[in-house]
Amino acid sequence: RTSLPVPKGVERIDVLSAEDMYNAAVREWENADGGVMCAAVADYTPVNVADRKLKKSDDDMRIELKRTKDIAKELGATKGNRVLVGFALESDAGVESAQSKLTRKNLDFIVLNSLTDSGAGFGVDTNIITVITKDSHVELPLQSKESAANTIIDHALKLL
Repeated sequence: RTSLPVPKGVERIDVLSAEDMYNAAVREWENADGGVMCAAVADYTPVNVADRKLKKSDDDMRIELKRTKDIAKELGATKGNRVLVGFALESDAGVESAQSKLTRKNLDFIVLNSLTDSGAGFGVDTNIITVITKDSHVELPLQSKESAANTIIDHALKLL
């Protein structure tokens, strides 16, 4: 959920769960020219979801998890001529891991985000990204997140 205003020219589809997001993305993909998969959807989802607060007891509790449906992989499987952009946040072997994800999910390019560089990542308005295609990767310098977003959109538009 968000209380952020919807930008002019944007249609927002609110979802509450990873399953809701999967269903909305698959539904909207049918009429899309492309997609930018920038949401960090959890890899695992609880098998059982309580509809009320669970009271504390003296016993331990275990939460059983199941794999969440992979939205980018699903859209990549039916991509056709559409442009599909993914994101990766890796702590080890960043470029190699992102290239593997690019191939597995049939993405046109993937944006590797930096967490380890000063001024990049969460909690700041700047970032360092690497744009990775099947043939190359280009690390961009520290820049505003708005500038990084424009770079990503420009790269996607060239592929349309």
